Amino acid sequence: MDDLTTTTGIVALVAGGLALVALVAVALLSRSLRRVRADQHALLGDGAPQDLVAHAAGIDRGFASLSDYVAEVTGRLEGRLSDMQTRLDGAVAFHALVRYDAYNEMSGRQSTSIALLDARGSGIVISSIHHRDQARLYAKQVVEGRPLLELSPEEEEAISVAMSGEVPDAAQRRR
Repeated sequence: MDDLTTTTGIVALVAGGLALVALVAVALLSRSLRRVRADQHALLGDGAPQDLVAHAAGIDRGFASLSDYVAEVTGRLEGRLSDMQTRLDGAVAFHALVRYDAYNEMSGRQSTSIALLDARGSGIVISSIHHRDQARLYAKQVVEGRPLLELSPEEEEAISVAMSGEVPDAAQRRR
């Protein structure tokens, strides 16, 4: 114990205390450094160590590449959408069926006229005229809302109902 009261002993005690404080500081800094490295690993990924500027430049290149890819895919989708719209414009978009008694025979409105038109109003009108002894079928072409042959009033009604999108009422023609 005599050695601790001498100048050399006091210096040794102070040096030991400072070493102990330094050891605690190193442990705290090591823990803090592990947290920083974990955060850096989360930010930069598993690759070789790099600085933030190089990492940001890599991310920018990745976004540019992704943007080019998205633009290319968008262009292809727009082309396909345009093709589909062209094809759908030619499909049946409007239709209507009108029932009537063509010969006023009280036979239960067995005659029909059906209009099948595309988005431009082109298509066909098919009429089936039923009589007790026979049935006749007529088909007439319509181009952009105008018939190529003269239409009966029922055929005109079928086109009108089809283009309006309304459902014919129950009190339809009873000719």
